Amino acid sequence: MTQYAFYFDNSRCTGCKTCELACKDYKDLDQNTAYRKVFDYEGGSWEDKGDGTYETTTFVYHVSMSCNHCDDPACTKVCPTAAMHKDPETGLVSVDADKCIGCGYCHMACPYNAPKVDRVLGHSVKCDGCAERVAAGKNPICVDSCPLRALDFGTVEEMSAKGERANIAPLPESSYTHPNLYIKPCDEARPAGSADGSVINVKEVM
Repeated sequence: MTQYAFYFDNSRCTGCKTCELACKDYKDLDQNTAYRKVFDYEGGSWEDKGDGTYETTTFVYHVSMSCNHCDDPACTKVCPTAAMHKDPETGLVSVDADKCIGCGYCHMACPYNAPKVDRVLGHSVKCDGCAERVAAGKNPICVDSCPLRALDFGTVEEMSAKGERANIAPLPESSYTHPNLYIKPCDEARPAGSADGSVINVKEVM
């Protein structure tokens, strides 16, 4: 099996959200649905030095993330109908809408908040890695849309050579599901699981 993976260069991302908008346009998603999301993460403070000056430890950076098509996906484990499944040829995780009963277990289990239940459609929806584009030898639309080339896509061997596995906050520890997302962190990046900062656009990404 070929396992595909995403790469994200955190040092290049400006948080412009072009990747998110390109995905919404290509997949024809409504305003309340996003398969790729950009997390704005910030923290730090200002310290009065007592001599008329202040010292800052503030930081901010952005993390672009979709489904990570994990090696050990939590969503497929809890799906009662096998609607959520991992493709044996590509390793991409997707939803079989004909099997999905809209129970929401996948949404609750995923530590990356990737699947969600579309109550209008009556089943779960999520990033499928633009499987039809990949089958045609193309990149997912988010990758090709990034103006700063912060995203890449390829085999896990290619992407793992460019970065470390999902290693920065606000992402959870990668040991839980072994996500196929590899990251080059920026200088300000905090390690996965860190509580040094917080996501400031929660309503946008949850």
